[in-house]
Amino acid sequence: MPQPNIQNMLKQAQEVMAAQQEAQDALKEQRVEASAGGGMVKVVVSGDLRVESLAIDPDAVDPEDVEMLQDLVLAATNEALRQAVELQEKAMQAASGPGGFDPMQALEGLGLGDMLGGIGGNAPGPGAGAPPMNRAARRAAQRKK
Repeated sequence: MPQPNIQNMLKQAQEVMAAQQEAQDALKEQRVEASAGGGMVKVVVSGDLRVESLAIDPDAVDPEDVEMLQDLVLAATNEALRQAVELQEKAMQAASGPGGFDPMQALEGLGLGDMLGGIGGNAPGPGAGAPPMNRAARRAAQRKK
């Protein structure tokens, strides 16, 4: 089996990191807009998940039904955030290149995958085959005993 070239892997990792940083910088300049209530509430969110503006049509303000206005603001904000996260995911995928760079795969290629004690999620641990339990799941399992 040919030895992987660690210099090439490091160069590839650096290129991916630089491309991702450029994508993150570009995201700060991008905006998504979402609305609710037929456009009565509009929210603009930047690609780095900052709420940039909130516009409420005066007709949406009904002192007798504040809950409806709150629901409209939440709906528009959540949709704008969803769109911004989608924008981020696409930008990061594009920055990673067609195959992306998988650091665990690179370590395994160097024969170092097992040295991390399973922190990458690939090495079997206790209860191999089952997903690792978080603290709450371990406590619940302890209570059942």
